[in-house]
Amino acid sequence: MKSTLRNDPEPGCCLPFFNARPGVGLDKVMGSILILALAVLVVHGIACAESRANEPFRERLRQRFAQSGAARRNAGQAKFSEIAGLKVAVWEPKDLTGPAPLVVFSHGFRGINTQSVPLMEALAAAGYIVIAPNHKDALTSGGLTLKPQQPLGQISKWNETTYKDRGEDIQRLIAALKKDPHWNGKIDWAEVGLVGHSLGGYTVLGLVGAWPTWKISGIKAVVALSPYSHPFNRQSTLAGITVPIMYQTGTTDFGVGPFLKGPNGTFGKTSAPAYLVEIIGANHFTWTNLNREQSKQDLINYYCISFLNRYVKGDSSAKPEARLPGITTLEVNKNPGGNANCTDTTR
Repeated sequence: MKSTLRNDPEPGCCLPFFNARPGVGLDKVMGSILILALAVLVVHGIACAESRANEPFRERLRQRFAQSGAARRNAGQAKFSEIAGLKVAVWEPKDLTGPAPLVVFSHGFRGINTQSVPLMEALAAAGYIVIAPNHKDALTSGGLTLKPQQPLGQISKWNETTYKDRGEDIQRLIAALKKDPHWNGKIDWAEVGLVGHSLGGYTVLGLVGAWPTWKISGIKAVVALSPYSHPFNRQSTLAGITVPIMYQTGTTDFGVGPFLKGPNGTFGKTSAPAYLVEIIGANHFTWTNLNREQSKQDLINYYCISFLNRYVKGDSSAKPEARLPGITTLEVNKNPGGNANCTDTTR
């Protein structure tokens, strides 16, 4: 199989998954938050663009990130290809001389493979080959018109068949990379990690055991960015995760943070080693190109890279447990079955 890389970016957006706060009517809150989220995306796109009244609505959304300064500044470093029938964006380290560790990134619901360019570039600069596929629900694949496969406010209906196609995308991508002499020679298959945002977080958690039938071998660590992890907690499947996990959330990540934290949250029920990082002021969009605060991006980059360096590269000098300014909660559980042994709640 031969894959050809090209430089023409296909920008897009991310309409993420949210859920209600505990004790609040799920259906009403879910509808309100999703409407608000879409409104934010539309307003941002219109504000960044010239008047385009005659353009189709979907096309204006597709171009939103292309109009942002971050995308214009960074898009040239990504290359684009088709692998295993998937449209992928690729970021590679400069001056790559030997096999490099691999990170596969899964975008959010109605997102796109270029939704988190600053993080992708930071990972590449840190020595990782980053490959991000477009899933079927990607905006540029018609995702704007797709409904969730299960109602967002009815977590009990989610099971191993829900978005199984996303997990299969990544399984198929990895299998194709191994069969392709070009990629097989570039990638160090002993050093592979997964990163996902929102529904992409759900996807990568499922692949390392949160959904047992999805589980794949060869993954060293996972970073779940504001992940839709609620179904795993509800179905009590988090104990199936057997690789190191880092969860990231923020103090204004209202649809995700409350479900990650606390003794009954996703973090508390995840086997060690597990990390929970909460960034002051971060919301569900902070992990995408919509973020305009470099200080928050620096924190995202630091914790992602230091965690992956520790558990994918095996670098004992990496310090993902370091307490940096801008973090309101840092919890680390290195004791299987035990409680977090490092907590920082300093603002």
